[in-house]
Amino acid sequence: MAGDEIPGARLRLLRPLDPTRDHFRGRPGEDSVEVVGYQDFLCPYCRRLRQVLKRLRERLGDRLVYVYRQFPNERANPGADLAARASEAAALQGRFFEMHDRLFDHQPPIGRDDLVDFARTIGIDVAGFVRDLDGDQTRARVDEDLADGRRNGVTATPTLFIDGIRYDGAWDFDSLLEALERPIAARVHRTARVFASLPTSTGLVLLGTALLALVCANTPLAPTYQRFMNTQVGVGPSGSALLLTVREWFSEGLLAVFFLLVGLEIRREMTGGALASWRAALLPILAAAGGVVAPALVYLLFNRGPASRGWSIPTATDVAFTLALLAVLGSKVPVGLRVFVAAFAVVDDILSVFTLAIFYPRSFAPSYTGAVIGSLLVLVAFNRARVYAIWPYVVAGVTLWLSLHAVGIDAALAGVLLAMCLPSRPSPAAAPLLAQAATALAALEHAERQAKTEGRHHPNLEGEPVWEWAARNLSAASERLLSPAERVERAVSPWSAFVILPLFAFSATGVGLTFELSSHDAGSIFAGTVAGLVIGKPLGILLASGLAIGAGLALPPAGVARRQFVAAACLGGVSDTLALVMADRAFSPTDAGVAKLAVFTGSLIAGALGTILLLPRAVAATPTRS
Repeated sequence: MAGDEIPGARLRLLRPLDPTRDHFRGRPGEDSVEVVGYQDFLCPYCRRLRQVLKRLRERLGDRLVYVYRQFPNERANPGADLAARASEAAALQGRFFEMHDRLFDHQPPIGRDDLVDFARTIGIDVAGFVRDLDGDQTRARVDEDLADGRRNGVTATPTLFIDGIRYDGAWDFDSLLEALERPIAARVHRTARVFASLPTSTGLVLLGTALLALVCANTPLAPTYQRFMNTQVGVGPSGSALLLTVREWFSEGLLAVFFLLVGLEIRREMTGGALASWRAALLPILAAAGGVVAPALVYLLFNRGPASRGWSIPTATDVAFTLALLAVLGSKVPVGLRVFVAAFAVVDDILSVFTLAIFYPRSFAPSYTGAVIGSLLVLVAFNRARVYAIWPYVVAGVTLWLSLHAVGIDAALAGVLLAMCLPSRPSPAAAPLLAQAATALAALEHAERQAKTEGRHHPNLEGEPVWEWAARNLSAASERLLSPAERVERAVSPWSAFVILPLFAFSATGVGLTFELSSHDAGSIFAGTVAGLVIGKPLGILLASGLAIGAGLALPPAGVARRQFVAAACLGGVSDTLALVMADRAFSPTDAGVAKLAVFTGSLIAGALGTILLLPRAVAATPTRS
């Protein structure tokens, strides 16, 4: 059933359909719907799905175009590769689907003698079939489909693509029929999934909301925009409500959810990713530290006195925009560089959160420190007691957020701390879960057959006890595949990318461009911020990395050339929206406006430099040593 697993499964069909190469059942037309199936002739699940596809073809007629692509799994289904080659040998004589039907109709095992009988039955040249069965052409064709499937994220059979978009829904007749008939809701859902899967989608949404905020802040809409952002919203009983402006709710409240995801990403990298080995982990950690210290020092070269409070503004790197730029460049960026940048950006995010919490507290009320410590101890106790329900962590996390806010530390830090306490589980053994799910479904199938023998042709089992029992067991088996931390990450990630971060960007980037450059510190603030992002940020990353690698403390990212590493360091100067919060905390509104414009300017220059350095195709594969 399962194929070789690869990371980063893709939602869109990478290799387009080719009538001269692919196996089509049906003719594409304006009103047709195309189903591409990566399948294995001996896979029991493909055999069951075939019956559903036959019913769909009876229902939709010529509108359904079915395309078969090979994905035999010889380890799970011995003889699958031979069956795949047999279908391709028949295809060389124009009889692919005749062999396709014979293979699916015959119960395994299927031997070589069976294949010869099939060839004789469907009326093709048996001698030519036997010759082609072991020929290089059929082997190459099956291998090509296998390679295509793996590149497309296919890890198991059957895997379906409907109109070029991977279908991950249920395989029953009604679910597939709804997907194929393409009602408006299904189209919107598929389009949204594809857009969300694009590596640049988060960056595009952030950019769009940032530009919208700039438009609102610099047009006649500005009074309405500012009035809305400064509207106070209270939560809690009258007289003791937690009262914050809309802007503060976005920056301190919603942003805690984003940092929950950041914390979960750090945990994942520490347990099984780029940070699992201490030597591998040390490079992005030291690079992130250098990427904070150097731009701060460069900024301070330009600024003394009150203006020095803005030292942290050029230190934050935007994870979404930086990774989106790397993704747009595609194959020009080696995998090792992507892993390094992702790990570096995660550490950089945490440093930015601590910078906000420690150096820019709103006010400090130490009397609430006990509540903070108590909330953390409760979260740790839940983790140690292996409490896997989510709601206790939500209650304790909200209490932690309120406590941090009361102390005067940026409450967004609660997201990171909560992430560190969410429990994880060892990966479950597949066999018991498979047995549980199979037992539940077999019970439903038996009940359905029993009802039909009693004369009920369209049995409704939803009211039967077996239905509820099966549903509970299937849900339990499904939930066990993911730990509580993973379930939270999956549930929150889309909201963070397409709701929380855009709302935060909309509130933070609404900067009026009619600011006062005549103030005493305006010029130095602007120059220091731009220089910190464009010069200080890459310089700090490169110096810290070079020293760590040269001293043998850290390992360079595999397969990354020096020019590519320098480009990634430049992309580190694409600043985070947290820099805009730091500007608000450090300065008066006048100087904060200057600093925010400098953040935009420096980020644009840094992004352009990094992209230009990555554009050349031919780059010497020299290990990073400096």
